[in-house]
Parts: sequence; C-alpha cells; structure tokens
Amino acid sequence: MITDISQLDPNGTYTYADYLKWQFDESVELIKGKLYRMSPAPRRAHQLAVSHLLVDISIFFGDQDCQIYTAPFDVRLPVRNERKPDQLHTVVQPDLCIICDPAKLDDSGCLGAPDWVIEITSPRTIKKDFNEKYNLYEQSGVKEYWIVVPKENIVHVYVLENGEYALVDIYESGDIPSRTFPELTIRYERIFPK
Repeated sequence: MITDISQLDPNGTYTYADYLKWQFDESVELIKGKLYRMSPAPRRAHQLAVSHLLVDISIFFGDQDCQIYTAPFDVRLPVRNERKPDQLHTVVQPDLCIICDPAKLDDSGCLGAPDWVIEITSPRTIKKDFNEKYNLYEQSGVKEYWIVVPKENIVHVYVLENGEYALVDIYESGDIPSRTFPELTIRYERIFPK
C-alpha cells in the first residue's frame, strides 16, 4: 500500500488503477503515466479568478445540460478507446471544466474530453499549463482552452481547429467571448478585479 508520495518512483509510469490505490493526502495528476505534483494551496488571485469564472459560467448555463466542475475533479483522458483503470494513463484536475455530454460523467468524474477547460496558472504550474496540458488537451479534443495568467493579468484563448489549437487572442482588457459558446462573454474585470 502506498501511503506516502515518497514511496513512488518519480520517473515511473503509472495508470489510473495505481492512482486509485494511493492513500496519501498530496494531490497529484498523471499525464501519459507521468506523475505531477499539484501546487500547494493556490494564491488569492487564483482563487478569486476561479470563483468569479465559476459564478459567471454557472449563471450562463443555468438549467442546460452542460455541467461546470472545479478542481479537485478527476478528468480521465483516454488514448484511443481505453476505458479500464489499468489502461488509462492520464488523469488531470483542471481548475475549471465544462462538460456538455452527460455520458462522459460518472461517480469518479469525467471520462473523455471536456468541451472547455480553463487553467489558472501559478508560478509552479505555468510551464505545465502551456506545454504538457496544452498538448494533452489538444490531442484529447478539448474544443476550447483558456490559460489565465494572474501574474501578467492576461488570458490566452485557444480553439481546436482541424485537430490543432489556434490562438484566438491574448486578452488584456475588455470582454472575452467563448468561441464554443458564442453567447457567453466574460468581462476581463471579473477575472482580474482591481
């Protein structure tokens, strides 16, 4: 039984079945079998951005089928048609994810690509959000990916076009429209209040 993260080989390859057996308190993610430690408690700017985005997006969706989840919430991203825990090598916990297909949701979280993912960077996660997670969400078919950078007060918006992400814009002010849900616009000041 694994009760401490130090018992794991940091260079090892793990599955979702392994992940389910771990009995330690530290939060981790698996990306293609590789272990990533989650940041300690996020900073205030991070939490403020998450809470304002959650409120605005929740109001927009109201009683629609789309569901909004915040971390910690396991999103399992299979390669090909892998479905069993011992076949899955990727489980992440996006800061916010929107899932409109109820068939992807189960008691363990989400199995398959959310429609929209928002990550709010921290100094410890910024490289992962722009590299590993960017590539992972692109390959998995996440239609829209926002990267919120509190340190610079900017929002990068990407949409999936022909299987690859295209940068829509980098927002530093004004209204930020969702491309997947065109009627939804988030005010920049809601993410970065003065």
